[in-house]
Formats: sequence, C-alpha cells, structure tokens
Amino acid sequence: MPETGLPNNALINALTHLLKPLVRLLIHYQITFPYISALLKSIYLEVAEESFSVEDKRPTDSRLSLLTGVHRKDVRRLRNNGQLPSSVGVKSQSLGAQVVSAWLSLPEYSDKSGQALPLSRLSASGEPSFESLVEQVSRQDLRSRSLLDEWLRMKMVSIDDQDKVRLEQDAFLPDDNFDAKSLFFSHNLHDHFSAGASNLIGQAVPYFDRCVYYNNLSEESIETLKKYIDEKGMQLIKEINLHARKMQKKDSDKESEKYRFRFGAYHYSEQQKLEKNMN
Repeated sequence: MPETGLPNNALINALTHLLKPLVRLLIHYQITFPYISALLKSIYLEVAEESFSVEDKRPTDSRLSLLTGVHRKDVRRLRNNGQLPSSVGVKSQSLGAQVVSAWLSLPEYSDKSGQALPLSRLSASGEPSFESLVEQVSRQDLRSRSLLDEWLRMKMVSIDDQDKVRLEQDAFLPDDNFDAKSLFFSHNLHDHFSAGASNLIGQAVPYFDRCVYYNNLSEESIETLKKYIDEKGMQLIKEINLHARKMQKKDSDKESEKYRFRFGAYHYSEQQKLEKNMN
C-alpha cells in the first residue's frame, strides 16, 4: 500500500505510459494543455459528483474540493455556471451501426456464418431488402435511401450487376468519416478503460482483459500476423454478434434489470526503439 496521500508508483507509471498516445493525439489536433487542464477540472468534478456521493445526497462544494483537489472557488464557479460536462448519456450505438449488426446476424439478412447477404434496394413481395432492414432497425427514424446514399459515398456498400446492395466493410468504421471514427474511438476505449479500471479497483468480478505480445519480428511477419488477426478477430466478433442477437431477442420480454456490453478486438504494431547503450 502507498503512503497516505501519495499515489501508487505502479499506477503512476501505468498512467504515464497510457497517456502518451493520447497526448500525441491532442498535440496533433492542436488541443493544448490549458484546454485539457480546464476540461479535466470539470470532468473530475462531474465524476466525483456522480460516483462518490454519500447516501445519494448531492455533495457539497467542500467535499468535491476535498475529493478532487480542485479549489473550492472553482468548484462553486463551475457548478453554479453550469460548466460541468453534459451528463446526457451518449447513445450506445448509432443507428447505422445497429443496421450493420442486424445485417450480420438476422437470419433473413445473413448466412449461417454471419456473412451479410446481398439485398435488393427496395422491398418486393415481402422479401428481405435493404429498405426492410433499415426500417426494422430504425423504426422509421432513418430513411433507407438516405443511409444508402451515405454508405455509397463512404464506400461501405456497393451495387452489384444485379442491382443488389452488398456490404463492403464488416466493421462500421468508415475511412473518411472523422465523426464516426471519433465516436467509435470514444466508445471502444471508454469501455476498455472502464474494464481495466474496474479490475484495478477490485470491486467486481474481473473482466476479461488479455493480450498477446511478441517482439523481434520482421516487417513481413507483422504483415502476416495482421492478416491472420484481422480474419480471426472478425470471425470471433461475428460469432459473438450472432449469440448476442439471440440473447437480446430472448431477453426482450424479461422485466429484470437491463445491461449493456461491448466486446472488441484490436492489434497494434510499431518499430522497436533501439535500446540505449548502458555501458
């Protein structure tokens, strides 16, 4: 255990390593330290107010200042001026992502292996179509024509010589849509970070959080592994997607508490840095 009032050295080392790629991203997009400092101050207060209340009572300014280290006058200013981050929940999935998930899992729109079937643009004689897929997921909140035009622009789908819509990307992460990439960046890393933080705090059954690490590999081997990981990772995601869809349907009428979950797979590689000569 660390000394009273002092952070754990192992945790600080982990945070330093963890924050470096984030700071690299911030500098790239010219998000300065003063801006992040002000944002962190607000987030500290929001989290302390939401997660560290006593007996569901709204904490006082003094208690928030004690918990976070933010000066009491700043606590009062930020709370009174409504400058804390919005607590409105972010949608767990965009409608577009839900359409892809349904396309890869519903039996009328996919094959037994979870591959998306080519779909006619419009509904005809009750047959499955891109139009019926979008309507089933969005409940009229999204027009199929609008989504089709956008996905054609982003090259997520194509129209074949039989005038059927084909899904070109298994994952809903368009290459040229920064907003969509930012959305998935926040959702995926938020939940991965949440799982890791929960495991460190130790207040619940540990979440699965494992990885494989190797070094001293050639660029050719990295490319071979990348193709293998992409194939096997997507295969696993499709299998879990199918199971989750069945469970969601089975649980739809249950009146027990509802939960959400997210499963992801990732890989990363970079050129090894030369070790400094310690002699």
